[in-house]
Amino acid sequence: MSLPTPSVEYGQLSPILIVLGVAVAGVLVEAFLPRKARYRAQLVLSIGGLAAAFVAVVLLALGLHGSPGRLAVMGAIAVDPPALFLQGTILLIGVLGVLLVAERRIRVGASHDSESAGLDAFTPQAAAVAGSVAEKLATKAGVAQTEVFPLTMFAVGGMLIFPAADDLLTMFIALEVLSLPLYVLCGLARRQRLLSQEAALKYFLLGAFSSAFFLYGVALLYGYSGTLSLTGIGDAVLSGGGDTSLALIGTGLLAVGVLFKVGAVPFHSWIPDVYQGAPTPITAFMAAGTKVAAFGAMLRIFYVALPDLRADWRPVLWVIAILTMIVGTVTAITQTDVKRMLAYSAVAHAGFILTGVIALNDSGLSGTLFYLFAYGFSTLGAFAVVSLVRDRNGEEATTIAQWAGLGRRSPLVGVVFSLFLLAFAGIPLTSGFVSKFAVFKAAGEGGAIPLVIVGVLASAIAAYFYVRVIVLMFFTESPADAPEVVVPSSLSIATVTITAAITLALGALPQPLLDLADNAAHFLR
Repeated sequence: MSLPTPSVEYGQLSPILIVLGVAVAGVLVEAFLPRKARYRAQLVLSIGGLAAAFVAVVLLALGLHGSPGRLAVMGAIAVDPPALFLQGTILLIGVLGVLLVAERRIRVGASHDSESAGLDAFTPQAAAVAGSVAEKLATKAGVAQTEVFPLTMFAVGGMLIFPAADDLLTMFIALEVLSLPLYVLCGLARRQRLLSQEAALKYFLLGAFSSAFFLYGVALLYGYSGTLSLTGIGDAVLSGGGDTSLALIGTGLLAVGVLFKVGAVPFHSWIPDVYQGAPTPITAFMAAGTKVAAFGAMLRIFYVALPDLRADWRPVLWVIAILTMIVGTVTAITQTDVKRMLAYSAVAHAGFILTGVIALNDSGLSGTLFYLFAYGFSTLGAFAVVSLVRDRNGEEATTIAQWAGLGRRSPLVGVVFSLFLLAFAGIPLTSGFVSKFAVFKAAGEGGAIPLVIVGVLASAIAAYFYVRVIVLMFFTESPADAPEVVVPSSLSIATVTITAAITLALGALPQPLLDLADNAAHFLR
């Protein structure tokens, strides 16, 4: 029996190919360029590649002309509106993530002026300590770790494939491509090396277990349906009837893999340790990009392959969503570290986003897409601000008590960080309010009113620990060794400004993005 000749639609895959091509080029840069020339080359290459890939996504979206999309590489990749929406979101997050990663470069022997440029735009009081902080950072940082750029690009490439994969084997490969670079990136912190390496090891071990569960689920679903195609599995479930126990077991194991990636309870234990131990720019990129890609894959699995098993998997996701919202919210209240507080906040938000997945309707799909876009930029901006607050030794001041009075000393930073916290709390006129309203409305339409009630109560409780930090920054006296805001260059200012502007704009004028998400809420089946 002759096998069909494989065909590769390079134009349809252009965003993925551009990013992976840039990643390979980055490896060659590391191998052949002199050390002094690598940083600038890697930065230009990464930003240029991500921008070109985003243009390719826009052109592909315009080329759909209202069609449901098309399949590429013999059905392995779906080029449809949800995939393009999520890929565009990941690429925009990737650009800002690379800018934030680029800030980790501190030149040895840098002068006071070059390292503290732009500092006064945030706080005049910080100028006095900027020189000493910069010198200590330069001494500890040493030569730039430019290998982070190709590793980040490989992770972005995997993130682009993960929500677009239309068969389970491609989805598993994408999961590994996005995960392996992140394992390495989490262990690259210089000044907290042991904590960073511990975080990377935990992430790697637990990620390996979750990947094994995912692959076992793939095998069982293949045994049930005889195909790896998501559409084929959906057709097999629809027409199979009879005993579906094998499909249900496979679905449960598959869900473990994606629920681990989004940080849902009880698969969330890696989130606080990894978010705290990883370099803060890597934490920002990972917290935003991984959640977008993983929820995109989850939506495709449950909306394309398994909608006819909803009576079996929806009750399980109900329980997981409720536990995730409650555990994430309650645990965040007890945290004394800003990064761990934001980590448990991310767990709670995974529960909120799950309500959109459980809705299993077009409103749920569009609401989840909007939520992922808005949350991605808010969390990236929040961690960007955290990376700027440093003590006199140049270490990141992540203990919440150290942030007392920060809003008085650096009003602009305090206001911007408060904006992100209010968005996480779902306060009106921020992107978080519109996001939660969209997914809760969709869940209500899908018959999940009790889930909406739990979500609203969890949001009210979460507002406490967000407002607590705001009160600490603006209405509490500064400690004797108060940290200062240190801005190495304009890259940090650009990242914080763009994410804050998007957070505010989506709260005040959300309709254009809501319309875009509504138009993208149709999977290719």
